[in-house]
Amino acid sequence: MKRNKKILIAVLGAVAVLSATAAVRKVSSARQAPTQTAAPSVVEFLQSDLVQAGAQDLRVALPLSGSLRALNQASVKAKVSGEVLQVLVREGEAVRAGQVIVRIDPTEYEAKVAQARGQMLAARGQFENSRQTWERNRELVGKGFISKTAFDNYQSNLDVARANLDAAQGGLAVAQKALNDTVVKAPLDGMVAARAVQPGEKVSPDTRLIDVVDLRVLELEAPVPMADVARASVGQSVQLDVEGAGQFAGALVRINPAVSQGTRSIMVYVRVQNDDGKLRAGMFARGALVLGQRSGVVSVPASAVRSDGERAFVYVIENGVLAERAVQTGVRDEGSGMVEIVSGLTTGTEVVRNNLGTLRSGSQVRRVKA
Repeated sequence: MKRNKKILIAVLGAVAVLSATAAVRKVSSARQAPTQTAAPSVVEFLQSDLVQAGAQDLRVALPLSGSLRALNQASVKAKVSGEVLQVLVREGEAVRAGQVIVRIDPTEYEAKVAQARGQMLAARGQFENSRQTWERNRELVGKGFISKTAFDNYQSNLDVARANLDAAQGGLAVAQKALNDTVVKAPLDGMVAARAVQPGEKVSPDTRLIDVVDLRVLELEAPVPMADVARASVGQSVQLDVEGAGQFAGALVRINPAVSQGTRSIMVYVRVQNDDGKLRAGMFARGALVLGQRSGVVSVPASAVRSDGERAFVYVIENGVLAERAVQTGVRDEGSGMVEIVSGLTTGTEVVRNNLGTLRSGSQVRRVKA
C-alpha cells in the first residue's frame, strides 16, 4: 500500500514539471513574437531598376524575321557541252546584261555550222531547179503541149524541194544557235556571287557556271500567324533591323495565298530598296509590320509587367513603400519594347523596371548607387 502511494506521488510530480515547462515556452514565444514583427523589411533598388510611367506614341506591329534574298538572281548554266576555254569573271565583280562571262570551245560547233550551211545551199539549188522547171511547164500546160498529169509531177517535185530547203535552213539555224551558245553572257545586271567552273573543265548542258545576283532590290520572306494575317495588307510599311547593317525601311508587296503545312503560318514578302549597296543577300533581318499607331498612351517597359494567370500587375513605389498594383495592358510596341497600360497607372508613377523575382508588398524602399 505504501509502495503504491509512492508511485502515485512520483507520477503527479512529473506531470507538474511538464506543465510548468510548457507554460514557460508559451510565455517565451509570446514575448518573442512582437519582436519579430516589429522589424520592417527593406528592399534595395538601383536607379536603373526603376522607371516612371510616361505618355508615349506606340506602334501596333507584327514581328517579322528572316533572311534577305535578291529579287532578281540567276544561275547561269551551260547550254552546250564542251571544254571551257575562258572564265572572264570572279566572285564579287560587277557584270552588265549581255557581257561575255564564259567561253566554251567552239571548234565542233563551227564544223557543224559549215556542214549545215552546205546542206542548205544544196537544197536551195535543187529548189531553184525545180522552180524553173515548174515555171516552164506551167506555160506549156496552158498551151496544151504537156498533160495535166505531167505538170502535177513537176508541182510535186517543187513542193519536195521547198520542204528540203526549209529543213536545211532549220538545221542551219540550230547549228548556228549551238555555236552562239558557246559564248555565255550575263542575263542581267548584278554581281557575281559564285564561280562554279574553271578553264579546262569539261561541261555538259545544264552544268552550273556562274551565279549572278542583282542587289539593288532585296526581299524578306517571313511567316505570319494565320490569326494575324487578316490585319496585313499590301503596301504597309515595315521597319527592319538588319544584322550588321542598321535600320532600313521596306514595304509589304505580296502575301502568299497558301498556308505552310508545317508551321500553319502564311508567308509575306517585304521589299527593300538597296541602291547604296549596303545590304547583301543572306543577311538576317528583324522587323515589325506596322499596322497602326497609338498616340500619347500611358506606357511602361514590357519587362515591368508581371503576370499571375490571367492577372497582370506591376510593382510601384508609393511614399517610399513597395506596393503591388493590378493593371490592364493594351498594345505592345515590339520596336521600343514598351507596352500600353489601359488602366491601373497614371503618368509619373514610379514602377520597378526589371523582373527581380517575387517582392514583398509593404517593404521599405532604399535607393542605392551602383
